[in-house]
This record gives sequence, structure tokens and C-alpha cells, in this order.
Amino acid sequence: MAGKVVLLDFWPSLFGMRVRIALAEKGIKYENKEEDLSNKSPLLLEMNPVIKQIPVLIHNGKPVCESLIIVQYIDEVWNDKCPLLPSDPYQRAQARFWADFVDKKVYVASRKIWRPKKEEQEAGKKEFLETLKTMEGELGGKPYFGGETFGYVDLSLIPFYSWFHAYKVLDNLNIEAECPKIIAWAKRCMQKEAVAKTFHDPKKVLEFVAQTRKKHVTA
Repeated sequence: MAGKVVLLDFWPSLFGMRVRIALAEKGIKYENKEEDLSNKSPLLLEMNPVIKQIPVLIHNGKPVCESLIIVQYIDEVWNDKCPLLPSDPYQRAQARFWADFVDKKVYVASRKIWRPKKEEQEAGKKEFLETLKTMEGELGGKPYFGGETFGYVDLSLIPFYSWFHAYKVLDNLNIEAECPKIIAWAKRCMQKEAVAKTFHDPKKVLEFVAQTRKKHVTA
């Protein structure tokens, strides 16, 4: 489906990365508008007046908000190549469950690592690793979460890999030692052009995370 596509985004956003990967997988041309989240643009506030957050996909002037909803929209509208969700209703429901697990468990646990108190940080690290090990259990011996091809759950989780270097440097969190299956899966995903070109230099991400945490702790 043709038409003008605009993405309101912020470069290190785990959620924006999901949308960028989906657009790249589908080969969709779009205009990327980088947002300053400390000074949100009138366009962002107009297109997402309820939550006022990125990412927002604007397709022919109509906004779609929330990363997983955007990815589903992309998959339904541009359904002629690279399906992201399974066609089978049960498998599709399972994929949505695990993507929801990533948002409600993996992401929430990762945020706890930022807590100001040491004991809270340690509890957060433990919880984060436990959620990744749960994902390893779901992955099993499959190359991707959906089986033989990269799909919705992979796309939901892989952006977190872009922050693993920062977790290792700043938090002494060795995910490779604790969750080798996740690392092997992530490296497999990184062989895909749509994924690799979405990732930024780990050092740049590390610098951003370090600065953001400093503000977070001192705020």
C-alpha cells in the first residue's frame, strides 16, 4: 500500500527500533523525524495527544501509536512480503503473548537496574536475567522465536541487545555468560540487514545510557 509514511522517533529508543526494523524488513520508504524528548514537537503532541510519546507512525496523515501496535499495523497493511506475525491464529496469539511479556517483564526489569539504591539495582539485575532466561526457555532449540524465520517476537526483543554493552560496562552484567542462547540468537538476528542497519555504535549507546542514568539518579 503506497502513501506517505513518516516516523516520529528518537535514535536510541528500544521501541522506535522495533518500528524501524519492521519498516526495513518490509522495504518501506519513509521520512524519519527525530524528536527531542525534552522539548517535544507540536507534531508529536498533535499526533499522540494521549500518551505524548514516540514512536508514532504517520501514514497518509493518520497516526498509529505504541510500537507493538505499529508493527502489527505495518504487517497488516504491507502484507505482500516478509510476514512478521504467523498466519495461524493460535501461533499469532502466542507471538503476541511473548511480545507482551517483553514489554511487561523484560523491559520493566531492565528499568529497575537504574534504581538509585544498590540493593534495588542488584534485585533488578537478577530479575532482568531471569526474564531473559525465560525467553531462552521459549526459544528452545529454534533459530528464531517463531521457528525458522525472523518474526514478531524477535523484533520485539532484539532492540534490547543494543544496550547489552552498556549493561556490561556500567553494571558489570555479563549477559553472555548468563544467557548464552540469547546472545547466540541476537548474533543470528544481527546477520539480517534490516536489524544490523538499525543498530547504532555500542559506544554511542553507552554514552547516552551513562548520561541518562546520571540525570535519572540526580533528578
